[in-house]
Amino acid sequence: MYETTTLKEKLKLFSIILIPILITQISMYLMNFFDTVMSGQAGAQDLAGVAIGSSLWVPIFTGINGILLAITPIVAQLIGAKSDEEIPKKVQQGIYLAIALALFVTAVGAILLNPILQAMDLETEVRHTAKFYLIWLVTGIVPLFIFNTLRCFIDALGQTRISMLIILTSLPLNILFNYIFIFGKFGVPAFGGVGSGIATAITYWLVCGIALAVIYKIRPFSGYRVFSNWVKPSLKAWLEQLKIGIPIGFAIFFETSIFSAVTLLMSVYSTYTIAAHQAAINFASLLYMIPLSVGMALTIAIGFEIGGKRFADARTYGYIGISGGLFIAAFAGLVLYVFNDTVAALYNSNPEVIELTKHFIYYAIFFQLADAFGAPIQGALRGYKDVNITLIMALVSYWIIGLPTGWLLANYTALEPFGYWVGIIVGLSCGAIALLLRLLYIQKKYMRIDKAVKTH
Repeated sequence: MYETTTLKEKLKLFSIILIPILITQISMYLMNFFDTVMSGQAGAQDLAGVAIGSSLWVPIFTGINGILLAITPIVAQLIGAKSDEEIPKKVQQGIYLAIALALFVTAVGAILLNPILQAMDLETEVRHTAKFYLIWLVTGIVPLFIFNTLRCFIDALGQTRISMLIILTSLPLNILFNYIFIFGKFGVPAFGGVGSGIATAITYWLVCGIALAVIYKIRPFSGYRVFSNWVKPSLKAWLEQLKIGIPIGFAIFFETSIFSAVTLLMSVYSTYTIAAHQAAINFASLLYMIPLSVGMALTIAIGFEIGGKRFADARTYGYIGISGGLFIAAFAGLVLYVFNDTVAALYNSNPEVIELTKHFIYYAIFFQLADAFGAPIQGALRGYKDVNITLIMALVSYWIIGLPTGWLLANYTALEPFGYWVGIIVGLSCGAIALLLRLLYIQKKYMRIDKAVKTH
């Protein structure tokens, strides 16, 4: 990271940060994408089982990852304030917290997994796939959370290209492992959808190992000596990260869990409907990696400028993000509209599943517009460490407005399962508008502070 003075310099730096993050996020999501697509080729029951398993896992993973994301603005602001000596301690405490959270999630999952799956009206084969997909996935949860903490440190230094290279290295391996374990190759039994969980867990261990080696061996990371002079776990340090991370985590959880809740509510419909819904959500979520990446880049850039007390520059980055969000919204909608048939055929060969998937994708075009606008603004607010109001906005817009609207439309209109998607569109739109108003308020607040300082 470095200071910029002109809009052209800011756009250049922002692009340097953004493009590797975008490639990294897309590559990470492609692991889930290939899990779903390759499981679908094994059968509709396998696709539905992975859909249910993912619906339980993704909100937990993204929520916990939100807590770990707090390392990014913490380190970015320390760099902006030129307090580099504090960074190794923050990262070490982040690693401790990541391990503690992984063990906590594993323990809770061991208690609740069977009761949750038994409570759902699922075919026996679908329930079996969902259960063992999750059991295998959890074997990689500790290295996954450690990697995400290390990645936040890497990205906060502006070295987003390194994260990109790590993930690009691991993606082909994940596809290979999927091929081996789902379809039973090289003497390994065919596990079907469960095999995608095994493949992903192995990949988590690999990316963590690579990240540890990079930070230990390669500059500028090795210069911070993160793995030297380990400090003891500190509850005070954990609370500092949790103060920022918990609101981020819950805001992300409320957003992602609404999709999972819809999938679980759809368990009353046919296996084909669940499979089609999951296929459409899966591809729309892949496109969502674009605005999410813009938001992550804004967190780094704005955090750096706020740490250096350059509030006008931080505001400029905010405008860059909003403009990018508008462009992305148009692009994502066009992709979904043009490639409707192609996308639907990717996931399953069954004509009924393909036709249902195409219908769901039409609705995805509209909620993608709101999502592509809201995600960059959320990232900008994280750069300001303004996270508490965002949490409340997420809860209200998704769970108090969006999900009840969807339930009413699904159960009391002819829309049926598609009614849930209309509810998602309503919730995301309300959230995007509220986030924009909050960002404009925070920008004005910091500009007033800047003006008062310069006056005196």
